[in-house]
Amino acid sequence: MFNRSNPALTRRSFIAYSGAGMATAAFGMPSFAETKTRSFSLRAAPSRAQLVPEPHPETPAWCYNGKVPGPELRVRQGDRMRIDVTNGLAEETTVHWHGLRVPHAMDGVPHLTQRPIAPGETFTYEFDAIDAGTFWYHPHQRSFEQVGRGLYGPLIIEEPNAPQVDRDITWVLDDWRLTQDAAISDDFGAAMDMSHAGRLGNTVTINGQIPESFVVQRGERIRLRLINAANARIFALDFGEYEPRIIALDGQPVAPHAAPGGRVVLGPAMRADVILDCSTATNSNVPLVDRAYRDNEYRLLDIVYEGAPLRDAAPDWDIALPDNPLLEPDMASARRHEVLFTGGMMGAMVERDMGLSQSGGMMGGGMMGMRHDGRGIWFVNGKAAEGHMLDPFLTLERDASHVIQMTNATAFHHPIHLHGHSFRVITRDGAPTEHREWQDTVLMAPRERVEIAFVADNPGDWMFHCHILEHQAAGMMGVIRVA
Repeated sequence: MFNRSNPALTRRSFIAYSGAGMATAAFGMPSFAETKTRSFSLRAAPSRAQLVPEPHPETPAWCYNGKVPGPELRVRQGDRMRIDVTNGLAEETTVHWHGLRVPHAMDGVPHLTQRPIAPGETFTYEFDAIDAGTFWYHPHQRSFEQVGRGLYGPLIIEEPNAPQVDRDITWVLDDWRLTQDAAISDDFGAAMDMSHAGRLGNTVTINGQIPESFVVQRGERIRLRLINAANARIFALDFGEYEPRIIALDGQPVAPHAAPGGRVVLGPAMRADVILDCSTATNSNVPLVDRAYRDNEYRLLDIVYEGAPLRDAAPDWDIALPDNPLLEPDMASARRHEVLFTGGMMGAMVERDMGLSQSGGMMGGGMMGMRHDGRGIWFVNGKAAEGHMLDPFLTLERDASHVIQMTNATAFHHPIHLHGHSFRVITRDGAPTEHREWQDTVLMAPRERVEIAFVADNPGDWMFHCHILEHQAAGMMGVIRVA
């Protein structure tokens, strides 16, 4: 599917490759019975994690509460969340609640929405769990390294009337660039990563481990919540005979449907909730294969039947999720805007082929005038971001409907994330999307044009960026103001 090459490792192949370098009313939230405040504490600090099996040593990592991933924060829709975050690192940090429509001051972007949390300090985030779904949390301060060293965790908001399943399971997927002694490679911010596909690793984990198998019972129905926490790796998961049905994307319900092409595709930061009916497979041992990268397919684990059958056939329970309180954009009155992404290696060639003007100092497919700090490689509407203190490149009228046409005039995929809002993906290269899915991060292919639509109902200055974290750090980031 994708032509970038950097193979992930299974338990068996680690050795071979280990040398690879708010006001609630603003959102129209309905009232819920028995809502309450749920309090949590997170501490970001150095720790150790057994990412690869013994006899390999533990990996020095940065963790929330000493774990990779950090603890799963799980509440019910309508609850109020209060999270005390203490910084035990030797550098500043923040926490961003990815995909949650929170008030601007709670969004966790350093200097734009808050002062960074200094070493030894504690900051309290407090907001309402407006939307049910699968979300996650991570730093937005030097995220290309802080996330890459292990700082992230799942955040689950349960529906008041969730579909019936036998098990509700969260998988946080990540990949790591490990050395021979299972340490995290220190080459963060390498120019090759910044200008190409980002920091691809050599070891893939699920919930911080390399599993051999996932045990199920025949007839079991599982809700599997998939979260891609990797800096740059795209996953395209092939469940073989299990034929998963997607019921949510980026936490937002979607009409239940089979995975297109039989593969659940997740760019960095993206999520999918899928229903696995464990009566569809005839074999007792089915490999789960990642087929994202051409000529670099690999087995992630085996799905294994064990124990007595739970039932003879799949249950007939409804799997559709209730809608979240999102305002539907009015396409007839929507304001239209254009965003152009350029830069990166071979960027000038793509711009030329697409009939676009040269920009950002890109010439002849090479990198001309690249700065030594790695910035000034990627551009949003001709400008490369500098830190987080940015003037908005786009201002949207509050409570109005907007359509943003995005053009990826580069040679690489980009998962584009908008803070503070969810949006409908309405067209790809001019063709209407089948499901008009709500997302907060949309994966754009090279040379692709994508249109998104939403009501700008959350006031403030919001980050808008590529979630390949090296691309963000190297300029593919801007601010959209809602006022």
